Amino acid sequence: MAKLKIRKLGDDILRCKSRDVDAITPRTLKLLDDMAETMRAADGCGLAAPQVGVLRKIVVIETPESGLIELINPVITETSGEQEEVEGCLSIPGKSGITKRPMNVTVEALDRYGNKRVYHGNDLLARAFCHEIDHLYGRLYIDIAKDIEDN
Repeated sequence: MAKLKIRKLGDDILRCKSRDVDAITPRTLKLLDDMAETMRAADGCGLAAPQVGVLRKIVVIETPESGLIELINPVITETSGEQEEVEGCLSIPGKSGITKRPMNVTVEALDRYGNKRVYHGNDLLARAFCHEIDHLYGRLYIDIAKDIEDN
């Protein structure tokens, strides 16, 4: 596994829309593994492929409650409730802001074996689902945040 370079704010790739993954290949599996390692090394709870320079719909998320979740071609299918919390991003180091996100989120995605899975998250996991899937469409949390501050 290799630790990947995390792209920072100002890198044009962070504002690009990702493409679907058409086939899960050994390269896809290596990317998932490398993204998880990179996310953990950066002390994050989520990482999207565009953040490491790959315009594919791939996300890894890990919270204490969820363990590692790997999402290929994720789609948010349902949301409910609302939460307003502090959010940050590995691509925008040293900053954080308050965002409104759904309290509960349901996501459909493929796993690394090509199986369609349904994931339900609330609180932090719901926020992570929204944050990371936004990256796949070139959206950053700073687009919706208020009270952005230096950490």
